[in-house]
Amino acid sequence: MSIRQTFIAAAASLIAFATVSASVLPASAQTLRYANQGDLKSLDPYTLRETTTIAHHGQVYEGLVGRGKDLQIIPALAESWETPEPTRWRFHLRKGVKFHNGDAFTADDVVFSADRVRAKGSDFTTVIPADAKVLKIDDYTVDFVLTKPNPILTSQWDVWYIMDKKWAEANNANAPTPAAATSPSFASLNANGTGPFTIESHQPGVKTVFKVNANWWGKPEHNLKEIIFTPIASDATRVAALLSGEVDIIEPVPVQDIARVNGSANAAVMAGPELRTIFLGMDQIRDELLFSNIKGKNPFKDIRVREAFYKAIDIELIKSRVMRGLSTPSALMIAPPLFKLSGDFTRPKYDADGAKKLLADAGYPDGFEVGMDCPNDRYVNDAAICQAVVGMLARIGVKVILNAQPKALYFAKVFKTGGFNTSFYLLGWTPGTQDSHNVMHDIMGCRDDPASPRGATNLGGYCNKQFDALTDQVLQETDTTKRDQLIKQAYEIAAKDWAYIPLHQQALAWGVSKKVKIVQRPDNQVLPYWAVKSE
Repeated sequence: MSIRQTFIAAAASLIAFATVSASVLPASAQTLRYANQGDLKSLDPYTLRETTTIAHHGQVYEGLVGRGKDLQIIPALAESWETPEPTRWRFHLRKGVKFHNGDAFTADDVVFSADRVRAKGSDFTTVIPADAKVLKIDDYTVDFVLTKPNPILTSQWDVWYIMDKKWAEANNANAPTPAAATSPSFASLNANGTGPFTIESHQPGVKTVFKVNANWWGKPEHNLKEIIFTPIASDATRVAALLSGEVDIIEPVPVQDIARVNGSANAAVMAGPELRTIFLGMDQIRDELLFSNIKGKNPFKDIRVREAFYKAIDIELIKSRVMRGLSTPSALMIAPPLFKLSGDFTRPKYDADGAKKLLADAGYPDGFEVGMDCPNDRYVNDAAICQAVVGMLARIGVKVILNAQPKALYFAKVFKTGGFNTSFYLLGWTPGTQDSHNVMHDIMGCRDDPASPRGATNLGGYCNKQFDALTDQVLQETDTTKRDQLIKQAYEIAAKDWAYIPLHQQALAWGVSKKVKIVQRPDNQVLPYWAVKSE
């Protein structure tokens, strides 16, 4: 499968806010009703770097750049850019753009957003280097001055959205809202972007209503007047809503209901593998686990324990029983289409007896007890995967206490302010840049320097300085062949460290009413679908 084809399918993890050619548009505008298993916790675009959340935000906010049909970076709020020096990027901003409240978009908003996205509480601190200088040249020109060359800078920005400086300051929203915040901020309940839709109302856990932005600078290619998003956690209720016509699109369709939906008269399933990698992580940094019966030490600091956990996972059983064949087991922390040398890696085989021996050699012949955090409404069959992992680890003597929660509670817990709050967890990651550097830096990089954004989502604290050094080389290397070899070396180090347990790339299944015409294309992670409703 080509990267283009894979991304078409991968886009199914996002929102079906869409367009097609204007020549086929019905005359009347329509309401698109969409339901997802998860909720939209916060409207603050810097709170949570999670794909579905970003997709919702992307209907309202825009970045300096976006992605085109063939995944190339294209202009958005920046009309053009150049690099007058290897470490200086100059962006020429689009004129005449208005925020939803009527404020003019200018360079001041870019400078403000660059500071805000790097501030404490942001989950997007890695998009702009901490030591980069952002300089306003005039109202419609901004320079980004780096300390070292970065050939993929704009690829890191397609989900960095620009906020209105005046609006934020007027509403005490200068600081980003942390994912672990216990009370909502103004920016988490209200939005003011430049995008094709405005938010008319937002009731977390209940409903969010998006209205067309009649003053959008772009050319709409849809017939929608509004999009109504409703979170429906129950699989059965969500499917019933689609089949009854209560909603037009649902995500996901449970794997066990795909045949039922396809056999219905008024809906069909659009399915395919995505680029997100689902994986297991372990706390390797604390001297004592937060959630375990082992006191005074951390079993996961022993490489033999990490290897034992890896080999205890029967990934083929998860594929056949839990995912019903709708997954692709992975040997790496990145989807194969995003790294051309992924075929050089083979996933270690399931070996429960070998895992038991490794635990015994590590000093745990009877196993131990550990807590596990898992979302139950974020990924396809996420809770079922975690339950399967619990059973598999029980075979080698490890008692896992599973804590499966809705994603809003899950993310708030594991990203708890003051330090990551988990011992063993399941997570999914799609590199926003579609490049290994993002995974290597954000997920696998050392987080031992509080002043550095490296390892921003490294919940388990895996750290290997040789790996980090290769990550830095990868960021600056412009020769593709050399760069791929550097990436391969880094992944080989992580594999020898048994740093993580990659599971698979899931297949996503959307249920779509036959009243809605959807053209899938790999535009970007914000507007991946273009849809027209017939009535």
